[in-house]
Amino acid sequence: MIEEKLEQLGIKLPNPPTPAGSYVPAIRTGNLLFISGQIPMEDGKVVYKGKVSNDNIDTALKSAKMCAINILAQIKREIGSLDKVTQIVKVSGFVNSVPDFAQQPKIINPASNLFFEVFGEKGKHARVAVGVASLPLDSMTEIDAIIEFSN
Repeated sequence: MIEEKLEQLGIKLPNPPTPAGSYVPAIRTGNLLFISGQIPMEDGKVVYKGKVSNDNIDTALKSAKMCAINILAQIKREIGSLDKVTQIVKVSGFVNSVPDFAQQPKIINPASNLFFEVFGEKGKHARVAVGVASLPLDSMTEIDAIIEFSN
């Protein structure tokens, strides 16, 4: 059902990115799945790099959406089916911002919106969106998530 929804949205899940450091992409505990920070990576390369400013907001919005798609790919790899998701609990978004940029929530919105489009009410979540001085591999955005699922 969720796979059909993704198809309707024109989204094909990629192979989940591998970690860029000494950590695992996800940890399960009980019915919670903690997804490590996902950057806008495709085929082993960061697609959207650099500092976010008022001059490149559209690119940064695409970066955040790609992070969310990578989160979906990690969820599917971990629990087998996106239909098992019972709630997107929390999303933390990090924006590689120039010092005077203050629209971090706007940049992370495409990720939040995608979760709502895909999961409906189950996609509504608590969230933080913050600006940071830098991100791994110079990516524009990084997003992690806590997911509740059924067995």
